[in-house]
Amino acid sequence: MKKVILLMVAVLFMATNGLSAKDTESTLKVEGACSMCKSRIEKAAKSVKGVTTAEWNKETKVLKLAFDSDKAKLEAISKTIAKSGYDTANDKASDKVYNALPECCHYRK
Repeated sequence: MKKVILLMVAVLFMATNGLSAKDTESTLKVEGACSMCKSRIEKAAKSVKGVTTAEWNKETKVLKLAFDSDKAKLEAISKTIAKSGYDTANDKASDKVYNALPECCHYRK
């Protein structure tokens, strides 16, 4: 009987532990111009703890994200990308950081 109870407790713990991670998928508009931008944008997004995937499309300027919403927030991801030099729908990169990007990465006209 003790084994059955322990087994039930273990299963319940595993089930609730798995539910605590809130997997979220979202998109974010991010400006950029080239394959170097793609690499930098994705690297910046993935540097935020909790982000599991980040894929930026050069043609659509859309970053597809998957992240644990208990660990990461879209606002923090957007701010991190802006700090790396890329304007997002929510945050603008500083002129100093933007101007330090390679010439091929300059998307502001």
